[in-house]
Amino acid sequence: MKEGADPWALWVLRPENELESMHPARDRVLANAQVGAGDTVLDVGTGSGLVGFGAITRVGQRGKVIFCDLSETLVEHCRREADDRGVTGRCEFLVASADDLSALRDESVDVLTTRSVLIYVKDKVRAFGEFLRVLRPGGRLSIFEPINSFAYPEPDDRFVGYDVGPILSIVRKLKAAYDGIQPPDDPMLDFDERDLLRQAEEAGFVEIHLTLEVKIDSRPWAGSTWDAFLRTSGNPRLPSLEEVLDDALTFEEKERFSRYMRPLVERGEGEGRLALAYLWAVKPG
Repeated sequence: MKEGADPWALWVLRPENELESMHPARDRVLANAQVGAGDTVLDVGTGSGLVGFGAITRVGQRGKVIFCDLSETLVEHCRREADDRGVTGRCEFLVASADDLSALRDESVDVLTTRSVLIYVKDKVRAFGEFLRVLRPGGRLSIFEPINSFAYPEPDDRFVGYDVGPILSIVRKLKAAYDGIQPPDDPMLDFDERDLLRQAEEAGFVEIHLTLEVKIDSRPWAGSTWDAFLRTSGNPRLPSLEEVLDDALTFEEKERFSRYMRPLVERGEGEGRLALAYLWAVKPG
């Protein structure tokens, strides 16, 4: 990664992360929030604006969407996109994190949405408190979060869903390298759907609903190409697999890893384990 580069923007704006497959999640977040004409929507962790721009058509001419992200680069990206779409007059732009929305007044928004945001927030309790504070009485919260703790830590003889028993010593070195970069108590792994439910209730939300979707299936990688597999990184905080291989393994170990794994990847073998949580709730009136 280039010095001074914004890892969040580099991750979010990668072409492979702008997929049609994200639209159903966006639509469910907005539907669960019952976004309607005239609403002021705060989209926290807006990223490229997927949910925020989806809300624009729902709030109509009298409504407003606040695009909020801790990445100034992504907020500016959304500003340019709003200009291109001719909707800037119905938008505001804010650089802030989910657990510190102090730039916003109490009870100033009707709806608050997030998509894959709390997974990066260490103090989720504080974030839920901020969500409640900025919502007006009767305001709606709607969030979507992957539950990574469902699939991790993997068994010793598994690596990203592949059976790696024959190269176990090599994979153990890789896993140790990843643990050094992103330890098990990372906020991506320290919660599940029950924690989200409890935190929303303890913050003061009512009429809380939570849906958990779990999928276990085959896991072909994007394009089923080896190069695509090597470019993967689990999240913005991690280097690519290729970079970890270079740092953690010897030349001979990398060659052995490639000889074993490449056919599995290109045949689309392996197992995917995915859990997704949708939570929506209301601030008491």
